[in-house]
Amino acid sequence: MSDVAAIHNLVQKRNELKAEIAKIIVGQDAVVDQILLCIFSGGHALLVGVPGLAKTLMVNTLAQALGLDFKRIQFTPDLMPSDILGSEILDENRQFKFIKGPIFSNIILADEINRTPPKTQAALLEAMQERSVTIAGQNYKLALPYFVLATQNPIEQEGTYPLPEAQLDRFMFNVWLDYPSFQEELQVVKLTTTDTKVQLNKIISAEEIIYFQNVIRKIPVADNVLEYAVKLVNKTRLNSEFSSEVTKKYLAWGAGPRASQFLVLGAKCHAAINGKYSPDIEDVKAVANAILRHRIIRNYKAEADGMSIENIIEQLK
Repeated sequence: MSDVAAIHNLVQKRNELKAEIAKIIVGQDAVVDQILLCIFSGGHALLVGVPGLAKTLMVNTLAQALGLDFKRIQFTPDLMPSDILGSEILDENRQFKFIKGPIFSNIILADEINRTPPKTQAALLEAMQERSVTIAGQNYKLALPYFVLATQNPIEQEGTYPLPEAQLDRFMFNVWLDYPSFQEELQVVKLTTTDTKVQLNKIISAEEIIYFQNVIRKIPVADNVLEYAVKLVNKTRLNSEFSSEVTKKYLAWGAGPRASQFLVLGAKCHAAINGKYSPDIEDVKAVANAILRHRIIRNYKAEADGMSIENIIEQLK
């Protein structure tokens, strides 16, 4: 298949995936779009939303439509790294045998990731970055494609362990889920209070996802788009030549180089799933909020003036 044909095929597959997911997930179009963008870009996503917004159901539905192996890990304060990575046991022949943990799957739902101590959170780091884990000196490769979709509840922060900046930076997207509209909630209640069972079809295979990921990386990007993406990230830094008055007034810390990489990769993917063969500045702007939201830190004055992260990003675009 030529790269042009692959882009057309990707657009079709994405539309089929959205239609399949819509059988179970009502509304949340923007959220589904961002998760699909993240998957086809080969990144990881952090889903932030209050309880009951179908975060877990969305990831489960997505895994079924993608035909991928799915594991859910419920993070708790007493969870140990071996609980998610796996451990060695002594078998009946008195030989050590490694039993794989739930991290050995294609899609990992890290439910309420901020409820577990840092040492268990850190167990995910190598898996997310290197697509491999090291246990007892032995390195184990993870099956591709591999995505971590972590959830956080923004309401209750007492007794939680906020993710360190180094780990937040590993997540390509920070996706906010909002309450459904009145009509959407009405439809949700109708669908979930009957005995109707929906059968989901597998739309795409693991091999196709990896193929599309490689095609997206081959998409050419014009120099002016690259410069816009890198300049946008530089604008968030206080000591940069591009930093604006908004930055100096409201930001305490800016985004790192990984943000520039993800902006370009996200723009490529956004262009591809919309049938374009090369991204433009509008594609960078389309993914900027989700990529920069968790990478820049507001100062006290921003909070006092009621300036949200989104407002600051909009002014920097």
